Amino acid sequence: MFGLSPQELLIIALIVVLLFGAKKVPELLASLGKGIKEFKKAMHEEEPEERKETQESKTN
Repeated sequence: MFGLSPQELLIIALIVVLLFGAKKVPELLASLGKGIKEFKKAMHEEEPEERKETQESKTN
């Protein structure tokens, strides 16, 4: 994963816990997950609109 070894990932995780605190890390990860979910949802909602526009331009 990104060329990082398990030891490097552990060090990064420890630094994050030290910076934000053990209680804040789950909240940060949850909000990150919600953001990704909303992004994917928005991407899927826009696809049909783009297809309609290309189909309309082909018929004209």
